[in-house]
Amino acid sequence: MTKIAIGTDTVETKADVAENWGTARLVEDALCHGEGLLAKDGPLVVETGKHTGRSAKDKFIVQDDETRDTIWWGKTNVAMTPDHFAALKADFLAHLAGRERLYRQQLFGGSQPEHRVQVQVVTELAWHSQFIRTLLVRPTDAELAAFAAEYTIIDLPSFRADPAKHGTRSETVVAVNFAEKLVLIGGTAYAGEMKKSVFGILNYLLPVDGVMPMHCSANIGPQGDTAVFFGLSGTGKTTLSADASRTLIGDDEHGWSDTAVFNFEGGCYAKMIRLSEEAEPEIYATTRRFGTVLENVVIDPATRTLDLDDNSLAENTRGAYPIDFIPNASEANMGPVPRTVIMLTADAFGVLPPIAKLTPDQAMYHFLSGYTAKVAGTEIGVTEPEATFSTCFGAPFMPRHPSVYGNLLKERIAKGGVQCWLVNTGWTGGMATMDGIKRMPIKATRALLNAALDGSLNDAEFRKDPNFGFLVPVAVPGVDTALLDPRAAWTDAAAYDRTAEALVQQFIDNFAQFADHVDEGVRQAAPQASVAA
Repeated sequence: MTKIAIGTDTVETKADVAENWGTARLVEDALCHGEGLLAKDGPLVVETGKHTGRSAKDKFIVQDDETRDTIWWGKTNVAMTPDHFAALKADFLAHLAGRERLYRQQLFGGSQPEHRVQVQVVTELAWHSQFIRTLLVRPTDAELAAFAAEYTIIDLPSFRADPAKHGTRSETVVAVNFAEKLVLIGGTAYAGEMKKSVFGILNYLLPVDGVMPMHCSANIGPQGDTAVFFGLSGTGKTTLSADASRTLIGDDEHGWSDTAVFNFEGGCYAKMIRLSEEAEPEIYATTRRFGTVLENVVIDPATRTLDLDDNSLAENTRGAYPIDFIPNASEANMGPVPRTVIMLTADAFGVLPPIAKLTPDQAMYHFLSGYTAKVAGTEIGVTEPEATFSTCFGAPFMPRHPSVYGNLLKERIAKGGVQCWLVNTGWTGGMATMDGIKRMPIKATRALLNAALDGSLNDAEFRKDPNFGFLVPVAVPGVDTALLDPRAAWTDAAAYDRTAEALVQQFIDNFAQFADHVDEGVRQAAPQASVAA
């Protein structure tokens, strides 16, 4: 029998627990137990079953004396009673004790030593263990010798929750208990639940220390100029930060302290569907590396050749790979405090321009609004793009009230004199549901970003957008001028005006929930309800 310490509990299991195994042993074990296939160029290819994205409606936080007044309770942070969690935990630990195979990884969430959390992750699948050791920060041997887990995540896809007994919505559950420092994940094989649980933990802990947790990618320019890219899944955080001319800090989750922007993770988790070698060569190269884990990517069982264009298993196909698979990744996983903030959105209505300059008040307004479009497959039940407002560009992962994060951002922008831009990677010339309407060309987006990051865009001629009030460049070298005026890109200008007016009203209606938590300058940064053509 093997004993595993879970907080104040100790579980005895008949399994021989694989402790901190490396990539080769974990991949070998996954293959031996039929968990996946090895592609011809080296990646491990797995399927996650019916759960090909996060189960957002099955996530709960225990409401107790610690969290009652600190969590932003609502549709994204749903309460679970302590009694329900106790019943769930008892059944979870009993299920854990009966497993034939178990894997444990001891890892860090966060690269800056003074702001990281020590996490142990117990899984029943070898590929899950490989996934999480790839995505989190791997301790050195010396750090492992002194490791003392602060939080524990247990991931058991074979567990089935009982709604009547455990207070869940279904057989799937992600339950977070901050008082016990324990996360229980059951009934889903989608590995992203583990990494997002660590993100949620850090989003809860870091603001107390004045550190801004961010759902963003980040990179560093040749002059030591750090840029952060806020955005939800599918808006381009990974793609746009993987720039050969800049050093990558990370692609998804970071902290902004007084001295640094630091990656929460030690790996990247990129969307793989229709990945192009020409447009995204650095990410494409990871699909031909041993150590990469590919989720729901179609593979020929005979030739072991990948088909990245095939979405028959999922639209949300994913690749997890160590950050050093990107050639120009930062060895320290950190960079200086930012000079530039980019807020990415995928506008499904074709209203927003490809880039706009924001004042600090406008930056806070759009940060709290978090407008984008949910991309098909990112969450269970989302089959087509749909407009959404996800505050802080990551509401599902933000336990505290959005004003906590918004005020932290505003303070740091003011302190550092940071330049802010809103970048639309969504649709142009019409709404996403219209025939023939395409996404913004990535080459144009990169050209605009480069101009923003090197400062040359500041010298452009700007016009004031009549709907949103931000400044939009009139012409930028290397970019089709027609793209810069979304109204002109529509064949029916009157239809654009009606669509823009409706979108503006959605912004206003959504922001009403934050109006009492911000100052007058931010309230005045709202778009205008009456649209001028």
